[in-house]
Amino acid sequence: MEQETMLKEILHALNTHAEQMNTKFEQLEKKFDQKFDQLEKKVDGIRMDLTDTQKTTNFLLGKVAQHDDKLLQLAEKQQ
Repeated sequence: MEQETMLKEILHALNTHAEQMNTKFEQLEKKFDQKFDQLEKKVDGIRMDLTDTQKTTNFLLGKVAQHDDKLLQLAEKQQ
């Protein structure tokens, strides 16, 4: 009888510990999800900035090419 009581107490302690561990794992998972969401927002912002920078760079490269063409035409007229 005493052995059965001890086994029940041990089982109860293990169940309590398992519940506590599950709670902690759920808290960690929630925390990780929040951090990943924050990182995703930051990456999306950086991606938008890079897209804007690429558009600006492409525009400026086009302008430089236009000016190079004009300079080449002016140089050919002077010869």
